[in-house]
Amino acid sequence: MATSAATCSRTSLVSGSSSSSSSSSEVETLRIKRVLSTKLYFDVPLSKVPLIYSSSYDIAFFGIEKLHPFDSSKWGRICQFLIKDGVLERKWIVEPLEASKDDLLVVHSEAYLKSLKSSLKVSIIMEVPPVALLPNCVVQQKALYPFRKQVGGTILAAKLAKERGWAINVGGGFHHCCAEKGGGFCAYADISICIHFAFIQLNISRVMIIDLDAHQGNGHEMDFSKDGRVYILDVYNPEIYPHTGTTTDVYLERLDKALKVAGSMFDPELVVYNAGTDILDGDPLGGLKVSPDGVISRDEKVFRFAKDKKIPLVMVTSGGYMMSSARVIADSIVNLRKKHLINLEIPK
Repeated sequence: MATSAATCSRTSLVSGSSSSSSSSSEVETLRIKRVLSTKLYFDVPLSKVPLIYSSSYDIAFFGIEKLHPFDSSKWGRICQFLIKDGVLERKWIVEPLEASKDDLLVVHSEAYLKSLKSSLKVSIIMEVPPVALLPNCVVQQKALYPFRKQVGGTILAAKLAKERGWAINVGGGFHHCCAEKGGGFCAYADISICIHFAFIQLNISRVMIIDLDAHQGNGHEMDFSKDGRVYILDVYNPEIYPHTGTTTDVYLERLDKALKVAGSMFDPELVVYNAGTDILDGDPLGGLKVSPDGVISRDEKVFRFAKDKKIPLVMVTSGGYMMSSARVIADSIVNLRKKHLINLEIPK
C-alpha cells in the first residue's frame, strides 16, 4: 500500500507568445461561461437531505454489465438498505440532472466526447468487450447516460456541501478518467468537473481530494498536476498483483498519519472524498485486507477530519467489486449519522 500526498504549484505557459496567452484566456473565459450557464446547480429544499441518487445510476443492459466485476446495481442497493434501516425516506433523496455536453466540456475536449460515439471506444473504457458490438445509441442510453447522471450528482454535491456542511453522491468517483482519456470503468472525470464548478460558482479557491479507493486516482492527478489550488491525498495499493494484503490496523494507522500531514500542509475550503470500498478483504481487484468495520472507521476518520476543521465535504462512492460493498457503505452512512457527523433528519 502506498500513501501519496502531492500538491503542485500552478505554472504559466512558457512559450512567451501572446497567441498562447490569448488562447489560454479564451479557454478559461469559455469554461466560466459554461459553468455559469449550467442547470446542474439548483436549489434543494430543506425537505430533502444532502444525499444524491437517481435510479438512472444503475446500469443494466442485456446482462452484459455482469462481464465486468463491478456491481453496477450497487448504488440503488445502498439506498434500499438505508430506507430499510429506517434512517432514510425515498422522498428525502435528491435527484440530480444529467450533465450536458456543455457541462462536460468544462474539463473534457470536443475530441474526447466525440470519441465516445464509438462503441468500441466505450467498450475499452468499460472493460467489457461485447459493448463494442452494440449500436452506439444503445451504449449511450444504457451506459453513458447513467454515468452522466452521476456526474451531475457529484457536481451538485459540492453546492449542497457548502450549504449544509456535507453531501454524499451515492455514485460517482470516476477517478481513472481525465480530460482527454477514460479507462477503468470511468468515462467522465466527475471529480475534476465538480472542482472546476466549485472554483467558479462557489468562490472556493482551495480543494483537497482524499482518494481512498484501492487504486491510484490517476485521472484527477493528471488534471490537477500543475494546479496549486488542489492538494491530493491518495492512499492506494501500488502492487495490485501480487496481492499485498494490507490489514485493517496497518491501513488505519497509515491513514491517520497521512491525514495529519495533509492537514498541516494544506488548508482547503472543500474536501472531495473518493470513498472506494475495493479495499475490503476479498475484493477481487483491490488486493487489500481491510474489514467492513475498518471501512466504517476509515469513513468516520475522514468526515471527522473535515468537521473538526469546519470544511464542507463531498463523498463519492467510487470502486468496490463485491456484492457486500453496498451493505458496508450503507452501514458506514448509518454510523456517520450515529456519530453526529452527518444529519439525515428533516426539520419539522
